[in-house]
Amino acid sequence: MAMRCAGVSAIRALCSSANSTRHVHSTAGSKKIVGVFYKANEYAELNPNFVGTVERGLGIRDWLESQGHQYVVTDDKEGPDCELEKHLSDLHVLITTPFHPAYVTAERIKKAKNLKLLLTAGIGSDHIDLKAAAEAGLTVAEVTGSNVVSVAEDELMRILILVRNFLPGYHQVINGDWNVAGIAHRAYDLEGKTVGTVGAGRIGRLLLQRLKPFNCNLLYHDRIKIDPELENQTGAKFEEDLDAMLPKCDIIVLNTPLTEKTRGMLDKERISKLKKGVLIVNNARGALVDTQAVADACTSGHIGGYSGDVWFPQPAPKDHPWRYMPNQAMTPHISGTTIDAQLRYAAGTKDMLDRYFKGEEFPLQNYIVKEGVLAPQYR
Repeated sequence: MAMRCAGVSAIRALCSSANSTRHVHSTAGSKKIVGVFYKANEYAELNPNFVGTVERGLGIRDWLESQGHQYVVTDDKEGPDCELEKHLSDLHVLITTPFHPAYVTAERIKKAKNLKLLLTAGIGSDHIDLKAAAEAGLTVAEVTGSNVVSVAEDELMRILILVRNFLPGYHQVINGDWNVAGIAHRAYDLEGKTVGTVGAGRIGRLLLQRLKPFNCNLLYHDRIKIDPELENQTGAKFEEDLDAMLPKCDIIVLNTPLTEKTRGMLDKERISKLKKGVLIVNNARGALVDTQAVADACTSGHIGGYSGDVWFPQPAPKDHPWRYMPNQAMTPHISGTTIDAQLRYAAGTKDMLDRYFKGEEFPLQNYIVKEGVLAPQYR
């Protein structure tokens, strides 16, 4: 604890000069807010609650403009001539999303002289250079908890898809084939399997609860142990040593934030020590794993199946090796952007903007960078 407090003090000292120039609380007058979201295109009119898109812009345009603020929404975020770049010099608030990430680099932060607040509509702010944001005295916040149910449900679905070897059967149907043996030779029950989650935060804990009825052997690794009552409820066992836990697992689920420490954590060496035929689900961040090492292990059969919705970079280029590796059940980044989740993170973003305009604090758990200090999970 003493070391952690000392680290926080050091960060505060390093950033104190920057913090004196940028404040989280809004000053009077019209503000320019820019939001970067994915386009709904022809799907925009199919659901009035499809708010996390360019077309609906979280449903906050009328509210912002009625208060005299300017609201610009775009999906154009790449390259020196993109729409986002045109607004960096005079925006005050930038809203981004993990599902169509606008990479907020140190260079972009330097260009944004008026920028005070970076909001993530969703969970996961690693597309922002958090160290640069802290040094610039910016506030970074996200809508904590807004899509944890959505992601945990999706992880459970992916586990079952891999365990039951679902996709080959689906492909047989659409291709006009019928070969039961081609599916059944590697289809298993989930019951009795050892499932380990790397990370037991909000999503990881929900996953453990949802796995309990399947009578699995549940393991988890995290910085801290979960509540003893939840441990007893789920039967999950704490594994302090990650490298001791991973080889025990039939199924591994990644539920940890992307930091400099966790980047590339599942590399070629670690993969080689896993059980042959291990199944891996990753809805956390693509850069947690070595891309080519995963593709190679899927090709050799050492990894029996890999599923997730996160890639690096995003959107994934057409030649990304995960698109073509065998035994994969990948999708675009969709797990946390269900309609229910969109309504929650839209409401949470509006709430933080309202608090910002009024000079009020955000819910403590929403802060990723505050007064030059990074949230514990990003340190």
